[in-house]
Amino acid sequence: MMLVQALRLHLLEGVHEPGWFAALTDTRLCAAISAMHANPAERWTLQELAAEAGMSRSVFAQRFREAAGETPLEYLTRWRMLLAGEELEVGRSVSAIAPALGYASESAFTSAFKRVMGCTPRDYLNKSKTRLPLQAAQTGRDTHRRLRG
Repeated sequence: MMLVQALRLHLLEGVHEPGWFAALTDTRLCAAISAMHANPAERWTLQELAAEAGMSRSVFAQRFREAAGETPLEYLTRWRMLLAGEELEVGRSVSAIAPALGYASESAFTSAFKRVMGCTPRDYLNKSKTRLPLQAAQTGRDTHRRLRG
């Protein structure tokens, strides 16, 4: 929380582009983002996220889009897929990841993953496997540990 507060103060001092950091400068939007991050598997609705922010649904949706540059549900989906990518890289299966991120089926998860990440989970994992050893060799570090930690 201290890091979030420090970032919020930093962003309040200057002009910023729409994005995640910009949304964090608004304490109400930050409450909704924190709720999404705390429970990404929740079947969030726009109404529930607006309630987390203490705003009407329409005002919340407009303010979130202006600050973050995407809708709240687009943000949530992208957050879930970033988490999924990390889980794939440590060897978790799609059948374990999908329900943990709020998807009722593997096919729904795979479709969302492909739409957001531009490839299937299998292709992502294959790209990750070929990319990680090369990066580790280039940097002389354990890239996998750096990505997780």
